[in-house]
Formats: sequence, structure tokens, C-alpha cells
Amino acid sequence: MSVLYLTEQYASLHLDDEILVMSIPEHQESGRKAEKKRIPLVKISQVVVCGNITVTTPALSALLEQRSEICYLTRYGQFVGRVAGNDHKHGQLRLLQARAHDNPTNRLQIARVCVRTKLHNQRTLLLRGNRSRDNRFIAECADRIKALIEQVDALPDEDIEPPNASRPQANTVLGQLMGLEGAAAAAYFPGYGALFNGDWEDVFTGRYKRPPTDPINALLSYGYVLLNTQAMGAAQIVGFDPYVGYLHSTTYGKPALSLDIIEMFRAPIVDSVVLSLLNNRMLQMSDFEETLGTWRMNDDARKTFLVKFEERMIEEITHPIFKTKVTYRRSLELQMRILSRWLQNEIKHFQGFQTR
Repeated sequence: MSVLYLTEQYASLHLDDEILVMSIPEHQESGRKAEKKRIPLVKISQVVVCGNITVTTPALSALLEQRSEICYLTRYGQFVGRVAGNDHKHGQLRLLQARAHDNPTNRLQIARVCVRTKLHNQRTLLLRGNRSRDNRFIAECADRIKALIEQVDALPDEDIEPPNASRPQANTVLGQLMGLEGAAAAAYFPGYGALFNGDWEDVFTGRYKRPPTDPINALLSYGYVLLNTQAMGAAQIVGFDPYVGYLHSTTYGKPALSLDIIEMFRAPIVDSVVLSLLNNRMLQMSDFEETLGTWRMNDDARKTFLVKFEERMIEEITHPIFKTKVTYRRSLELQMRILSRWLQNEIKHFQGFQTR
């Protein structure tokens, strides 16, 4: 099963028997000719619609009938919404999910695994990237993250209700954990920026989300949105409510659980793809546009990024827990299933996806 990315503006997707037909109109300014592409319906697990693109009702109905969701983004990658079929019928799991959220110690246990795994994978990426460089600064950043992992491990195993409900992280172990996560980000991103070569050296000056202040931040933000749509789909497959989480606050419209889980996958998927694209000169500075301090990819760059992102998602690796060959996309779903089994007391420990 594959993800279908629709990026050509003013295109349409309709159904012809059991085939999805993407009709791309002529574009005189760019010299693009009108064309049609045919994709077997059964091969599609998700459709990502980027911008002004029409999905007809028969196509939408057929996708939903086979439990393929449709995610809508703006042309520039901002998440708009998603359409999915009937919710999973696992009501018992959702009750357990909510109870764990309301139990400070259970919430801490899940959040700590997410943070510790995130830090481990960030450090692994820095160490891997520094093998051929032997850069002292990058090594120091990795050492600082290692020290922070030790502090995460030293935190108490139990937590309490926050003394002040309006400040849920204040004077709690969860609050300390989030502070360590922030300190790790301050160590990781300078080291990550030092991994870029050539014209991309010194472009990345830190992580800035809203708005992305340079092309590298624009790529990271776009990739994290795509990764989150994958995690939301995985949560629904397993039976979770993606809006009830543990590390991230559960507020209206915020997919807290999927944001929790993708913390483990940001570095090995998105950060790695961005590093590869730029250091291999697959994208140039001319592939980006700047408007009032906000950087965005142009349409061709977005297509290049989507190709590399999808290649990463379907790349097979040896799963660190199950020791079998799986794709990164399947690993996201497996991480949701590991959490599900832990909540149902089928396994003793909730483990994270740690890369080597």
C-alpha cells in the first residue's frame, strides 16, 4: 500500500471503475501539457492533497470504503484537516488511553519513553554524521545530549497531580522532563546545523517554526507535518484517539498522541531526509522563495522532497524491538501497537523506537 501525493494545482482525482485517475490540466506559463495518470485504487493507503486540487465524491467514497484516509494540506504544507472512515470500534482501548492520561504516573512513564527515545535518536544522528567529519563541536553537542539522557533516567518513576491546574507542568516530574527535552533541543540543533556542507553551511541558525526563517527550517516543518499525518493514520488503525496524548498537552484540535509518537521518528526520518537532500545537492537555494521573512519551497522542490520522504517511509530496516525487517511507515504503526499492548497490561514495559 502506498501514499498518493497530489501536488499539481488545479488537478482533479476521479474514479474510473477500480482505478483512480489524476487529471492534470495544461499550464501554458510553464509549458506543462495536460495529462492523465492512472493508479489502481487498491494500492493506495492514504491520499495527501496539497493545495487547490479536487477529489470527486466517487473517488472519496471509494477511498473511505477501503479505509484509506485523505489528508488536506495547504499548497505550502500547513495541515488543514483529514477525512477518514468510521472510527475504530475499540472503545475499551480509548477508555484505557484516557485513564492513563488522567494518571500522572502513567502519563509520566509514556512521556519519558518518548523523550528519552527522541534524545537517543538525535544523538545517534549527530554521531553518524560526524564519523567522516570528526568535528569537535558536533561531538560536544552529542556529549551534552548524552548527559541529558542520564538526567532523564535519573528522574523519579512516580508523579503527582500538578499543584496548579493552570500550570500543569509546574512543580511536577513531567515538568522537569519537558525542561530536559528543551535543553536537549538547545544542544541538538546547533550540532545538526553543523552537519550541512557546501552552500548550506551556516544557513541554519536554530529551529524556528512559525515562521520558518530559512530553507532548512522550511523543509523540517514540512516534513514534520507529513510525518504527523502518518502517525494520525497509524493511531486510528490501532484504535487510539490521536487527540489524547501524554507528553504534549491535550487541547482542542491538537493531535497530542501522534505528536508524542513522532518525537521518536523526527531525527531518523525527517531530519535525515533533509540532511541527505541538501548535502547531496538535490536542492539549491534557488528552489526556495522568501516572503516577509518566511521561507517556502517552490513546487519543483516540494515534489523532490516528497519523493525522498516517501522513499524513506518505505525503506526497510531491522526493527530494534522485534528484530524483523519492516518499513519506517510500519514502524510508526508498531509503536502505536506497543503502547496499546502496554495500556492493556499485555506487556510489562513501553519501549521506544531507538536507532543505532
